[in-house]
Amino acid sequence: MAFRFALLGAGRIGKVHARAITSDPRAKLVAVADAIADAAQAIAAQVGCAVRSIEEIETSTDVDAVIICTPTNTHADLIERFAKAGKAIFCEKPIDLDVTRVKACLKVVESVSGKLMVGFNRRFDPHFGAVRAAIDDGRIGEVEMVTITSRDPGPPPQEYIKVSGGIFRDMTIHDFDMARFLLGEEIDSVMASAAVLVDPAIGTAGDYDSASVILTTASGRQCVISNSRRASYGYDQRIEVHGSKGAVSAENQRPVSIEIANADGYTRPPLHDFFMTRYTSAYAAEISAFIDAVEKGTEPHPGGKDGLAALVLAEAALKSVREGRAVKVSEIAG
Repeated sequence: MAFRFALLGAGRIGKVHARAITSDPRAKLVAVADAIADAAQAIAAQVGCAVRSIEEIETSTDVDAVIICTPTNTHADLIERFAKAGKAIFCEKPIDLDVTRVKACLKVVESVSGKLMVGFNRRFDPHFGAVRAAIDDGRIGEVEMVTITSRDPGPPPQEYIKVSGGIFRDMTIHDFDMARFLLGEEIDSVMASAAVLVDPAIGTAGDYDSASVILTTASGRQCVISNSRRASYGYDQRIEVHGSKGAVSAENQRPVSIEIANADGYTRPPLHDFFMTRYTSAYAAEISAFIDAVEKGTEPHPGGKDGLAALVLAEAALKSVREGRAVKVSEIAG
């Protein structure tokens, strides 16, 4: 019997998850809900599912799990609501923009023994997964330094910037999760620097568009993160892990991996244009992992605690920028 999903939110990321669900033969998209009727109808027509209200999905007996792709300020409330309704929950990051609210939400999920997975899709990218596998296999020895480069091809609309929670909670949060995934130790302190170099309007909105972060564990392992809202050459996603016996890296990916050599030199096709194409396989793999966890009765990973940990690092980075100092994670986590 197919694992039955309902999709809450039919925007850009909702469309990505709709494709991921339909790519898994074990999964079926039963229903979609969105405040914009045309958006919901477009997905419904494409995949052959029903359009329902959130209230109808909450009481639907033919829905095993929901995927929450609604605006961030609705995430925590919807998680609590559907956990109490007995549905398994996959929620896009972040759970909320406030650490205290996230803690309260996770207590509700725990109280009803709910299943919650948070959408840090990069853990499921096959290239980044191969980096983690090389670490686990001991091929580079003990991890000492991680370098993460993550640059978007261009900034999001101003309307989004104003409600995004800022670059650290919206963009770098993926890199904070990857740092935890690769370092092998929890992060102890955060030192961050940020500036407005791409678009002055982003600064007017109270945000930054360029950031560098150094994360340090208690033993001294380090992760350096480089972020920008503008990469004129495409969606820049690279990782390198340096260890006691060597290093492993994942290079940028392209839609077509060829190289042309002629009198003008060596040329390769451009990078992927954004996350929708770069991480197609990762989105499919995370849905598969979610189904596996729910069907086996195990805890989904990354889960709520991972979502909270990444948000705490985002808060620490913002505090570091504002106060010009390294911030202990314990100052935020409590």
